[in-house]
Amino acid sequence: MRYLLDTHTAFWFFEDNPRLSARVKTIITNDRNAHLFISMVSAWEIAIKRSLDREDTRLCSVEEFLDGVDTYGFELIGISPDAVKRVESLPFHHRDPFDRLLIATAIADNMTFLSADENVRKYDVKWEW
Repeated sequence: MRYLLDTHTAFWFFEDNPRLSARVKTIITNDRNAHLFISMVSAWEIAIKRSLDREDTRLCSVEEFLDGVDTYGFELIGISPDAVKRVESLPFHHRDPFDRLLIATAIADNMTFLSADENVRKYDVKWEW
């Protein structure tokens, strides 16, 4: 099975945050058949949010995030033309451009999206939490 982690999912996994669901933690740590992906969209999201220096955003640096990707052996993927094209036709259940592109990537690459965001279920995407 192929899984794409939402930005917060990866971040919560890296910091062993209790908000990470038991189901998703099991997929990440114990499912030998799982192929786990993180998109550069997540690194970009972190860079943008940290550059805004918002107090309500407690995120690691991009460097720390990418180190976590390497440490845990996730496959880092880029932004595909097919995913960008799919964003254009996604319904506006979500205004966040990062989430929209991550969802479109999961759809385009036939992955299950691992996210705590309940809005994800409104899209035609495979989703687990």
